[in-house]
Amino acid sequence: MNLRASADNSNPDVAHFKVIPITPRQIAADQAATPAPSIPPALISYLPEPYRIGPGDSLYITVWDHPELTSPAGAQQQALANGRLVRPDGTLFYPYAGLLQAAGKTVEELRSELTRRLAKYVPSPQVDLTIISYGSQKVTLGGAFVSAAPQFITVTPLTLAQAIGTANVNTTQADLSNVVLSRDGHDYHLDMDALSGVPKGMQDIYLKGGDHVFLSYNDNHEVYVVGEVVQPQALRFKTSTLTLTQAIGRAGGLNQNTAKGKAVYVIRGVKNLQQEPSEIYQLDASSPDAFAMASQFPVRAGDVVFVGAAGVARWNRFVSQLLPFSTLLNNTSNARLTNEQTNQL
Repeated sequence: MNLRASADNSNPDVAHFKVIPITPRQIAADQAATPAPSIPPALISYLPEPYRIGPGDSLYITVWDHPELTSPAGAQQQALANGRLVRPDGTLFYPYAGLLQAAGKTVEELRSELTRRLAKYVPSPQVDLTIISYGSQKVTLGGAFVSAAPQFITVTPLTLAQAIGTANVNTTQADLSNVVLSRDGHDYHLDMDALSGVPKGMQDIYLKGGDHVFLSYNDNHEVYVVGEVVQPQALRFKTSTLTLTQAIGRAGGLNQNTAKGKAVYVIRGVKNLQQEPSEIYQLDASSPDAFAMASQFPVRAGDVVFVGAAGVARWNRFVSQLLPFSTLLNNTSNARLTNEQTNQL
């Protein structure tokens, strides 16, 4: 494969490309230009406030020394049977206290309001209030999770790492480099694989009601390894990066009989070839330090890794293609000679 960078910009139908040798200097330059993984400030700065009660929450209210108020369904019943459900309009009814506006209040704020109202009928009421089931604030999930059931915000703050852990990642289908957190009309794309190695990671992102977490599938997260390798194929990968060594290794390695060591290329396209050239990275695999460099060179989704054929392999293929044609010519010549001899008789 003989490559020569095209510099003709006058013809839009001609594909433009530039060939870049893979060298230690080039790898170092790429690494320096790659930004460190980080979390958007809008996510890392959010800190959850004390939980506020909402419609769908169920409360268990204890008035000490007054079981008729605490457990109207009977003390032998489970706590849920004696729970007080916050109505869709945000209110709940409690004996002697009447209709209470519960939505928007913290547990302590509602407990204080209830104590104040009961004090008119119960001397020095000792009131305790807990939330026994949650239903007002939830986080929805989708994508490559084993379980995409909604998860509810509780009095204990929920982090993105905890939500993903509960949902359980489908490791065969997930693209760990693209977790999308949708919040307040904005989509935040997070590289879960890269963020796992930084101090501020997914465990520092707190979720709130209305958030949606989508874990991308890896259907299109592929590298295509073709040419003189043992098993040419499309390689799916779930992490942020796959090195050139890993890509070639997963394809069975170079074909020792046909591969040309100097002809290992990584072809990387661009969105608009008319505006910028595509990049073709070349690795001289015949040098001793080639695979040390290849182990540091990351390929990207959509890249094509091409391994060219050696001169002997190209000659053998030419001969194998020529032989059937030469045999046909020989058979035709023999048939013509036979016909001439027959005519002479």
